Amino acid sequence: MELTLTTLALLSALPLGSAEKVLGTYIFHRHGDRTTKSYSPVTLTPLGQEQVFASGSYYRNLYLSPASALHISGINPTIVDLSQLTITAPVDNVLQNSAQVFAQALYPATSLSAQTLANGTKVEGPLSGYQYIPVNTVSSSSGASSNADSESNEWLQGGSGCGAAVVSSNSYFTSSPYLDALSQTQGFYQSFLPVIQSTFPSDKASFKNAYTIYDYVHVSTIHNASIPSSDLLTASTLHQLQTRADQHEFGLAYNASEPVRAIAGSVLAGEVLQFLNSTLLAQTSSSSTSAPVLGVQFGAYASFLSFFGLASLPQVSDDFTGVVDYASSLTFELISDDDDSNPGVRFLFSNGTASTANPPEEFPLFGQDKTVLPWDEFVGQMEKFAIKDTVSWCKACGETTGTCAVALGLTGGSGNGTATAAGETQKRGGMSLAVAGVIGALVTLVVVLGFEGLVMAVAGLRVVKKGAVRMGPDMTQDVKA
Repeated sequence: MELTLTTLALLSALPLGSAEKVLGTYIFHRHGDRTTKSYSPVTLTPLGQEQVFASGSYYRNLYLSPASALHISGINPTIVDLSQLTITAPVDNVLQNSAQVFAQALYPATSLSAQTLANGTKVEGPLSGYQYIPVNTVSSSSGASSNADSESNEWLQGGSGCGAAVVSSNSYFTSSPYLDALSQTQGFYQSFLPVIQSTFPSDKASFKNAYTIYDYVHVSTIHNASIPSSDLLTASTLHQLQTRADQHEFGLAYNASEPVRAIAGSVLAGEVLQFLNSTLLAQTSSSSTSAPVLGVQFGAYASFLSFFGLASLPQVSDDFTGVVDYASSLTFELISDDDDSNPGVRFLFSNGTASTANPPEEFPLFGQDKTVLPWDEFVGQMEKFAIKDTVSWCKACGETTGTCAVALGLTGGSGNGTATAAGETQKRGGMSLAVAGVIGALVTLVVVLGFEGLVMAVAGLRVVKKGAVRMGPDMTQDVKA
């Protein structure tokens, strides 16, 4: 993904007012550099660790430092308060390790956590005050064992286990755009055989495997000092490999006429609403309820693509139809006036590691011409495609068995798959009862894994073992990280 949207990023960007404050932030993050998916096990590289750590350090300075204008209101800057932070990742060593590295960048070791005992002895924790921050995991409800190398296996798509999404994604392979690209690029991919034939035989060197071929070559250009027939890897051919991979993956992740194909983006939207709503309720209600103010989730690049499509970001630029770089992140800032009135949401995106040289940029969502949306408007737009409860997921996916049978009332069970909304409205211009009703189901789902865990429980998802090389039609049903 070659994002060149500096001018567009400034479009309608609202300056941060002196009375504006950040109530909470939700970050969706891709892992750092890893080994190729063509061979198992796939591992996070030292380069990838550095990329993610740099991103975490940037967000620490942005949202935790009291000196920052975007400091999250009330968050502890040095010693982690686990009630203020939630970090999640699927059961996968690349994503889990990325999340762990990010957590340590947010809250590095500190001597300030040392304790003085009753007898006067001062005790500092191991590793110079290392802060132990749990990364909550997403695992299968089917009883399948979680393993440490899921990134080496067929990766879970938001649509895996969702029959309608699988059918929709597979229909891409009979579409005119796919068939045209398959025909037009046959000679191009065959010309790459001297480079890739140790992994991809002739019958696999085609647009059908555009992403896995790109991934194999891309990783090789980073880590292999000597590549067979490297003279074929010109800037032009590398660019075509990447853009064809972008075309292939976006076609699998989103289709405007079949929203269910983007089920991963719908689930992500539900998680964002859930998190920000609970944060807003906790900070603006009269009760003593509390909720995390910083949420970080590590996940697959196809969730980015699905959300981009659903949120109309390709209308801003075609760059939003491309696979995001390693350590990319999208951010939702919940902001308000100083008296907590007029809450709003600002969306930002960083293609690649966030840093002072590559800061997250503001972009307008939903075809709007503004980058800060009033809370009610943001909720209304997200609600158009967000998966909010079990019943909605079952209906969208066409699932009628297992948990869905109970949720849909097909077995005489009492479950309706809908949680009860928090009954309290906010004071000082917070969310109305009508808006609370829209996403109320999400409020009570703030458990360890949030709504993603619910969806996976409904679907009974599991990681499916793949072969040494990810090729063939089955791979199209999976979102790759």
